[in-house]
Amino acid sequence: MHFNAFSPTSVEHSLNIKVGGMSKKQHNNSGFPRAATDKAGDIRQATVGYENWMRSCTTVIVSDLRLKHEQMKESPFLFLRGTFYRWAQLWPALCAELCGAPKVLSVGDLHVNSFGTWRDAEGRLCWGVDDFDESYPLPYTNDLVRLATSMRIVADAGGLSVKPKEGCDAILEGYRKSLKEGGHAVVLAEHEHKLGKLGIDSFKPPTDFWGKLNRLPIVTRPLGSDVKRALEKTLPDPKMEYKLVRRQAGLGSLGQQRFVAIANWQGGCIAREAKAVLPSACTWLEGKLEHGRSYYQQAISSAIRSHDPYQEIVGSWLIRRLSPDSNPIDIQDLPKRPDEQMLLHAMGSEAANVHLGTKRQVHNILKDLQSRKSTWLRDAAKRMARAVEKEWKEYRTG
Repeated sequence: MHFNAFSPTSVEHSLNIKVGGMSKKQHNNSGFPRAATDKAGDIRQATVGYENWMRSCTTVIVSDLRLKHEQMKESPFLFLRGTFYRWAQLWPALCAELCGAPKVLSVGDLHVNSFGTWRDAEGRLCWGVDDFDESYPLPYTNDLVRLATSMRIVADAGGLSVKPKEGCDAILEGYRKSLKEGGHAVVLAEHEHKLGKLGIDSFKPPTDFWGKLNRLPIVTRPLGSDVKRALEKTLPDPKMEYKLVRRQAGLGSLGQQRFVAIANWQGGCIAREAKAVLPSACTWLEGKLEHGRSYYQQAISSAIRSHDPYQEIVGSWLIRRLSPDSNPIDIQDLPKRPDEQMLLHAMGSEAANVHLGTKRQVHNILKDLQSRKSTWLRDAAKRMARAVEKEWKEYRTG
C-alpha cells in the first residue's frame, strides 16, 4: 500500500485547523499506527487506499460501495459514519495532545447512532453499543471525542437541540460516573423511570420487518462452506430448511458481504445474519495486507453488559439474530423530544462499560481525566467537527 507523505503539520495546514501541542516523539508514541500521521493523502486517496486494502481481505460488493459513496455525500454525519479510516488518519494529528492518554480496547467508530437494542439470554430488552467493527486498542479519548463530534455535527444539522457544552459535559459525567462505579448493564425493564426521558420506551420497531426481509434478493449461487456452517450453527436445528437472501445495511460496513438465513419455526419467522468481518481500519494504517486481527469478539466479551447470546464471531463471519426489537436506533428517529442530556449521559456511561473491559487502565483513566482542562472534550470535538465538515465538502464536490 502506498500513500503520499502527509505529516501532522501538513494535516494542520491542509485543514486550516489548530492542532494541540505535542512533541514529535510523543506523537509517534500516541497509540495510533505511525502511518496514521506520517502517511496519508486527501480524502479520495485515503478512500481508494482503504478500499483496495478491503479487497485484499475479503470479497467486496462493488454496488454496495457505490451506494456508500453516494450516501457519504448526503451529509457530514453520514460522511463521518462512512469514513472511520479517515478519522483514524487525522485524529492523531488534530488532537495530538489527547493521544498520550491511557489505551483501552475501544469501540473505535463510536457515534450517536452506534447504539441499539437486543434480547439477552433471559429475553430481556437491553440497550448499548451495537457495533464493534472498528474495535481496536486506542487511547480512551478517541471514543469520547468521536461521540462528542458526532453529537455536534448532528446538532449543527438540527437533529439535536442540545448545546455543545451541555452535551460534552453530559457525556463526560456519564463516562466518569460509570468508571468510578464499575459500570452496569443497561437492561431496559430495570430502568423504566428513565425510559420516557430517553425516548427509548416509545421507540417504534421497524414496520413490516419480516415482509421487507423476505423481499430481499434470494442468493442463488452456492454458499461457501464456512459461512454456511457459521449460519447453521446458530439455528434451532442446523438441518432445518431456510431461505438465503442478501442484505444491505449499515454505512461504514457497506461493501462487505451480508447473508441472511430466514426460516419458519414454531409459528413464526426467525432470521440469522452473517456479515464478513474485517479488522479495524487501524490495521490498514499499519500497512498490513490481508487478514489482521479483529477485536470484535474480545470487545463484546469484555464489556460490561448482558450479552446477546446469538452474537458471535465464527471464523471470519459475524453471526447475529435479526428481529424487530434487535436493531440499531437512529437518534433522529426517537420521539421529539427525549431528554438529550440524559441520553448523552447514558451514551457516555455505555462507553465506559466498554472501556471497563480493560480493567487495568481504570485508575489511570480517572487520573488522566482529573488532569485535563474542563473544556478539553468540547475543544477537541469542535476541532474534529470542522475537519469532518471541510472534508465532506471536498468529497462531495470533488
